Parts: sequence; C-alpha cells; structure tokens
Amino acid sequence: MHRRHLTAIGAALAITGLPALAQAWPALAPDGIVLFRHADAPGTGDPSQFRLGDCGTQRNLSARGRAQAQELGARFRARGIAVGQVLSSQWCRTRDTAELAFPGRVQEAPAFNSFFNEDAAQSERQTAAARAVLAAWRGPGVLVVVTHQVNITALTGIFPASGEGIVVRAAPGGGLVVVGRLPP
Repeated sequence: MHRRHLTAIGAALAITGLPALAQAWPALAPDGIVLFRHADAPGTGDPSQFRLGDCGTQRNLSARGRAQAQELGARFRARGIAVGQVLSSQWCRTRDTAELAFPGRVQEAPAFNSFFNEDAAQSERQTAAARAVLAAWRGPGVLVVVTHQVNITALTGIFPASGEGIVVRAAPGGGLVVVGRLPP
C-alpha cells in the first residue's frame, strides 16, 4: 500500500470516535499493550546515507522530543502502571524515546523496525512478525512498544502523532483490537 493511502486511512480513522482517553489508561491494566510512535524527530523517513546503529546518519529526537519521551515515562509512573517489558525498534529515535521514558528497560525488537522504504512483501512479513509478538503477550504488566508510524498504521489503521500511544488488545485469530489512544 502506498504511503499516500496509509495517510488517508489514518486520517479517516483519527476522526472516528475511538474510546475516550479516560478509557485508554485503565485498559492498560493489568497486562495491556501500547504502541507508541517515537517522540518528536523532525522530518520524514531517513537520510539517504542512513545506517542502522549510527545515530549520526538518522533523524533523531529534537529537544521537544526528548522532553516528550521523559514525560511519557512520568505519566506511567504517576498512574502507578506496572510495565512488564519495553520493546523498541533499532532506530535511534525509537530507542532514545524508550530509554528516556523507561530507563534501563529497553530491549531491541527488529520486528518493530521501520519499513518506510521497503517493498510491500517486506512490510507484510514484518507486520506479521510484529503481530505475533503482540498476540503472545500475557504479562505480567504492560507491554510498551516504541516503533514508527508506518508500523502502527499497518497494525491498527491509525496514523499516530509523534509520541502518541495506541492501546490495543490481542484478539482471537491473531488480530488486534484498538482500545484507545494516549495523546503525546
């Protein structure tokens, strides 16, 4: 599916009454799942010289994004939400978001790496792998995944803002049900 179509789908879903914010936080307990788009990192995609593991070749968090990520972790702590596991794509902006929010808890998970510039077959394989990780989650605690817009859109149909969280539950048959949204 082309980015243009994913953007249109995400924009349409963003205005269709998902459960209110007040329902999203409680839905995380005791073993919920939340997919966060990395915090603010100005630009789109990655530079042509991009290299995994070399943050100097990637889009990185802005000062606003770093503050946004720290606030994310503070919101979890203020609500007393038990985090069971924190997974992140291998991109610097996702790892930094996760580490600033949940210091010392981050595990890299290639299933959540961006496939922004990949072909449809690769994006479908990767989305299936990510869906399998999510479907297997049983806690204890919340599974926090920090990933990219394209991954979240492929999994949920939603085009999230930078730093936004989409709360989901595994559904029978390996699908996902969107429970609510946590604004940045």
